[in-house]
Amino acid sequence: MSEKSGTFLVTHADDDSAVLADVRDTHVHTLSSNPGVETGEVLEATVSPDPPMEVTWSVTAVEERKEIPVERSAERPTTQAYEMHDDLAEGDIATTERAGTGEVHVLAVPPEQTEDAVADVADDQATLERAARLGVNRVEIRFDADEGVVSVRYLP
Repeated sequence: MSEKSGTFLVTHADDDSAVLADVRDTHVHTLSSNPGVETGEVLEATVSPDPPMEVTWSVTAVEERKEIPVERSAERPTTQAYEMHDDLAEGDIATTERAGTGEVHVLAVPPEQTEDAVADVADDQATLERAARLGVNRVEIRFDADEGVVSVRYLP
C-alpha cells in the first residue's frame, strides 16, 4: 500500500486513535494515534499505512480541516421542494443539483413521522459524508410536518 490523499470524515476519535472514512471510496482507515482530530470533522488530508504490517494509518499532511454544520431551519421548504415532493410516493426521495454548488434532496414521509425523519437525517453520518463529498460548507434541513416534506439542502 502507499499513501493516499483525499477527503475524510472523522467517524470516531478518542485520546489514543481515530477512524477516518474516505468520503469518495468509503474505505475506512484506523489511525494508530489521534493527531488532534474530533468526531465529525472533515479533513482534506494525506494518510500513509504504518509499517511493517500496514493495518493502521497515520496522517502525514492536512491541507484543510473543517466542520460542516447540519442545522434545522425554521423556514419552510422552497416551492421547488414542494413541486419535487408532489411527484414522490411516500418513502421516496428526489435529488436535484443546486445552481452553483450543492444539491437538494426531498423526502416524502408520513406527516406523523416528519420530526423523526428530520432527526434521522440530522444524526446520520451519511449526511456529513455526502456534504464532504459535495464540497459544501453547511447542510440545512427544512420541513413541513403537515405535508410530510423534508428538504435537505447541501449549501456552499
